[in-house]
Amino acid sequence: MATYTYKAITKRGLVVRNRVEVPTKQFLIRSLKENDLLPISVVKIPYGGSKKRVKQKKNISNLDEMMKNLNTTKVQNKEEPTTAQRVKMYFARQRKITPRDIVVFTQNFYLLKKANFNNIHALRTIIDSTENFIFREILEDILAGVEAGENMYTTMEYYSDVFPYIYINMIKVGELSGSLTNSFEQAVRYLDETNALNKKIRSILVPNLIQFVLLLVMLFVGTLVAIPAIQNVYEELGSKDTLPAVTLWFQKFLNGLVEYWYIPTLIVLGIIAAIVFYVHTPKGKYNFHYFKYKAPVFGELIFALDFSRLIRAMLLNLQNGMRIQEALEVSKNVIKNYVMLSMIETSINNILVGTSWIEPFEKSGLAKPMQTEMLKIGMQTDLAEMMEKLVEYMQIDIDDIMTKIMKALPQIVYAIVGVVLIFFVLVVLVPCVQVYMSNFLFSAYL
Repeated sequence: MATYTYKAITKRGLVVRNRVEVPTKQFLIRSLKENDLLPISVVKIPYGGSKKRVKQKKNISNLDEMMKNLNTTKVQNKEEPTTAQRVKMYFARQRKITPRDIVVFTQNFYLLKKANFNNIHALRTIIDSTENFIFREILEDILAGVEAGENMYTTMEYYSDVFPYIYINMIKVGELSGSLTNSFEQAVRYLDETNALNKKIRSILVPNLIQFVLLLVMLFVGTLVAIPAIQNVYEELGSKDTLPAVTLWFQKFLNGLVEYWYIPTLIVLGIIAAIVFYVHTPKGKYNFHYFKYKAPVFGELIFALDFSRLIRAMLLNLQNGMRIQEALEVSKNVIKNYVMLSMIETSINNILVGTSWIEPFEKSGLAKPMQTEMLKIGMQTDLAEMMEKLVEYMQIDIDDIMTKIMKALPQIVYAIVGVVLIFFVLVVLVPCVQVYMSNFLFSAYL
């Protein structure tokens, strides 16, 4: 990026001067105006000299920081923003970026690319219609990078807390392979499928989790409050009856937790710290990622989604003239799981030594025989065409897996809630029923 010195006037009538690195003169002027600075002069500094270039994360310079400790001269008093404008700007800056914002941006960009818009034109069009103030600033930063000759994904990587990892790498694959439109189509499908899956899971888990938490609260409160009150009634009336053994045991257990709360707390924290430390080691992370693929209920779905993304990315690259090795090298960027990445690296090494690149997926025991057989047939006929069929087959397989999960998940949740409910009945409701029926009065009378 080129270096410019500028002089501008603020709304308060202050003249500010500074030196910045920006892609173009027009971009700097636009940035100054958008930040309520009226440019007076903008001069480009020739390349050369002893100045060391500092790499910044953003393409847009933070003009708020620029205005601190600058050489300023009072010119004239200008109208300041009203209180309503300040409040509106404050809430605009506080609004968070939601997944819906990412979905709308992706859909709009895909449609504009299909209409033969170039990246700069498409970004400018979307920025003008973006309501979220913070997200609009990020898109302007991406636009600045594109105008400077950078790829979109390089700026997106600086905003990994906004754009999902898989999403960024889908865009990266598209830009490196020259099929950005297809990548955005895949990204739209990925976001829609992810949102649909999350909604289905939330619709099952949230009500049952709320019910589960309420049962636990009732169990703890009933044991700590209601049970001692019932015990006092027994003692005051001189009844020889006692509370059920399970109630007495659970009451004693909870009283011990309350009295020595720090012991279980330290144990739980220690277990969590040990797990986190182990997962952050190379071996621990690999084992954790392998557990994801073998986990009950969701493991099969997680592997199917990752393998489907890999095949889709490879198909995109093969259709753009890449060789299998190059397609694997670029496509591995859409994968984050260490187990899958190790299989991809083994496949690349197999290609270098002249053996089958499909073998690592086949030997892993994770890929289904139908999937690897289709790839083998594709190597003997037309790999790209067979991969298209494989993608269709895997989509059907993923839908079947999701259907099974949606059927099994409620049963699992209901079983857990049922166990807690039965325990609640035994511990709390049975003593309450005894008091209500007044059976203990007979023993007190006798």
